[in-house]
Amino acid sequence: MLRLTKKADYGLMALKYLAEQANGTAHSAKDIAEAYHIPPQLLAKILQTLAKGGLLVSHAGTNGGYALARPAADISAFEVIRTIDGPLFITSCITIHGACDLTSTCTIKEPLRKVNDSIKELLSGIHIADLVEAADGEQSETGAPVGGGLVSIAI
Repeated sequence: MLRLTKKADYGLMALKYLAEQANGTAHSAKDIAEAYHIPPQLLAKILQTLAKGGLLVSHAGTNGGYALARPAADISAFEVIRTIDGPLFITSCITIHGACDLTSTCTIKEPLRKVNDSIKELLSGIHIADLVEAADGEQSETGAPVGGGLVSIAI
């Protein structure tokens, strides 16, 4: 079973929270952390990472906080995960630097690449707006379970 890191899970939850706020005003890391019982310092770092990645905008000042940089329908789960955790690879044989030492004799690299590509495609098809619409544990248009809590993909 593949699992998202806690940071990626918290990042998705934070963007879902911000998407639910119809008025588009900025919300503090503290407000989001309290809503989902997330450690505030950890969430603050995650939100900073998402802002640096262009998924959130940060507003300073008394009424400052974070807001979505784009509409929730335009931000994919894959973008959030990639921004927080870096490139998605299910095995160490497929890396950002190329292939491993066993590439010439490996018989499973192509099937694993297909699995990796399928996961990337699935996560790219789930948007923050889907998480809001499926908040009651429903399924997104892709049929993937979405909503609060740790997102898991069973293989």
